Amino acid sequence: MRYTDIAIIGGGLAGSTAAAMLGRAGIACVLIDPHEVYPFDFRVEKISGDEQLERFFRTGIAESVLCSATHDGENWIARFGYLLDKRPSRQYGIMYDDLVNAIRAEIPAPAERVCAKVIGVATSAERQQVTLSDGRTVSARLVVLANGLNVGLRRLLGIERQILSACHSISLGFDFVPVGRPAFEFPALTYFSERASARVPYITLFPVGERMRANLFVYREADDPWLRQMRREPVETLAAALPRLSRVTGEFAIAGDIKVRPADLYVSTGYRQPGIVLVGDAFAATCPVTGTGTDKVFTDVSQLCNVHIPAWLASEGMSEAKIASFYDDPVKKECDAWSMAKAISFRQVSMDTGLYWRAQRWARFLAWFGEGRLRRLRQAISAESKLRTHSSSSSSSSLSSSA
Repeated sequence: MRYTDIAIIGGGLAGSTAAAMLGRAGIACVLIDPHEVYPFDFRVEKISGDEQLERFFRTGIAESVLCSATHDGENWIARFGYLLDKRPSRQYGIMYDDLVNAIRAEIPAPAERVCAKVIGVATSAERQQVTLSDGRTVSARLVVLANGLNVGLRRLLGIERQILSACHSISLGFDFVPVGRPAFEFPALTYFSERASARVPYITLFPVGERMRANLFVYREADDPWLRQMRREPVETLAAALPRLSRVTGEFAIAGDIKVRPADLYVSTGYRQPGIVLVGDAFAATCPVTGTGTDKVFTDVSQLCNVHIPAWLASEGMSEAKIASFYDDPVKKECDAWSMAKAISFRQVSMDTGLYWRAQRWARFLAWFGEGRLRRLRQAISAESKLRTHSSSSSSSSLSSSA
């Protein structure tokens, strides 16, 4: 039997980040995952936005990990075939397996990794016992369950999943290739739906290394024939859904396999138990359309590892009352509520045909248009000011030389 303070089950984004943070804090932990090198998985493919990056930096490993990502620097915003804005961007494209493996490279001692599958967990208010597929066992003061969508272990512990919205959205991932030219004009692009009936909130295009990656989001059923059509005739199907997209992108092709991932909105029930805490998708899942799932992971893990685990280890036992302080953490609760509300409202603003939601779509279009005009105006004024300063400096230099 191996003894440790923390046993982390699941070595994806949440579990690997937790192991890196605890190791850096000098807290003994064991990260348990069946994959020595994390394999391809169609999940997070970029980290973006000031808030999400701020949450990532709270983990203490962001700076090193982002060296493996591709920063685009500028994101074009478009709708109806019309370019609305060119925004300065803090988007970092990176495939999920590369992201996880980069985080794993930041895991220091005393954190350890064990390559095995967990087949059993026994919990109590004192120590927890984790049984591995190879017959070994791990004894820990606390178990962190970070195994994402896997429900087997949770059900062994009496933790169930309550579905709030089945197949709330579907994500599609593929490579987007320029035709007849070496590269696209835009560094990155977010193109919003042209009509509610298309059931497409938006497509986002962003670089990952030398590739232009596309994430397309749709609100459809998992057995919708449209998905099969998208696989068979991707360019034609995408063009039918977003007919004026090519006005911004130019002629394009779609290369390689199209990855498809349906997503349910769900929350866990029966999770307030001694000795075990759930983080990330193991606790609740939100909609990938919003991009807030990564915010939830970083919030969960940073609050758990920076705030709660050090406090819990300072006294004996691992009671339900201790564990409850994590679930009742106001920072975590606020992030969870924000993410869920955004998942629901994004679907409504994308598809609802009521007067209010049509007005919302036009209001957003006009806001993007206005922001773009103001940005171009400020840039023009700044360029003119620099030109005048340069001309004034040149004139002064000429006068001095003449004298």
